[in-house]
Amino acid sequence: MTLQELTDQIRLKATHADGLDATIKLATDQGPIFIDARQSPAVVTNDDSPADTTITVTVADLMKLGTGDMNPMMAFMTGKLKVQGDMGVAMKMGQIMG
Repeated sequence: MTLQELTDQIRLKATHADGLDATIKLATDQGPIFIDARQSPAVVTNDDSPADTTITVTVADLMKLGTGDMNPMMAFMTGKLKVQGDMGVAMKMGQIMG
């Protein structure tokens, strides 16, 4: 899956991020995906902007997380998913994308 296809999928799911009130950057091996959930609906771009929370993960692992083939907590514990910033925002993001 390309970065643009993944961005489009996240854009559809992020319509449910109204209560998040934060910015999140997914730093992937193919480039960034920036989610501004301070707006309604949330705006999803490929800008490399500073965010409240940055989640570093490969596109392949992000796809596994999205399909439920990978447990987010195990991905975090094994270093496949790294979080910088507000851990609470990252956890809410997981619920929205789930």
